[in-house]
Amino acid sequence: MPDITMACSYAPGSPIALLLRMAADVDDSSAIEQREDAETAAAYHAYAAYPRTIAQAVEPADWQGLSAADGGVRYFKPSAVAWLDGGLWLHHTLRITEHGAAADVLTLISPCTCGRYTDITVDSEARLLELLAELTAAGGRSVHNETTGDCHSTSTVARLDGPR
Repeated sequence: MPDITMACSYAPGSPIALLLRMAADVDDSSAIEQREDAETAAAYHAYAAYPRTIAQAVEPADWQGLSAADGGVRYFKPSAVAWLDGGLWLHHTLRITEHGAAADVLTLISPCTCGRYTDITVDSEARLLELLAELTAAGGRSVHNETTGDCHSTSTVARLDGPR
């Protein structure tokens, strides 16, 4: 991390320089904690909800945590991804429901036959196996539907937490 006092005209020992360094340290530890928590949540969800599939294929250490990010229009919650190979990824995040409970959201990110990517919500091992059968039949890609101009397997995740 760059030294904040070097980018500003504050004296290195001044109160504002000290406060800015403290704020930078808090942000760094918060981001690290968010990534670690996201990795743990993803690994636990895979182990608990997908014991015969994902838990057998993806090691807990394979999950890479991502801290929260403000993308301007959209706010991205902490999440974790696991690379599956062949352009496929798993993405896990927690969504807060209307009642304040946390709900796991697992998404399979797959290349489409049209060249774009699709995100497919996975809510059970049965659904995962169904999606994998579709991908196998299409050479590891989601099937693009030329009639609707959209990708066959794409389903959106409902917003449970409302706007930011």
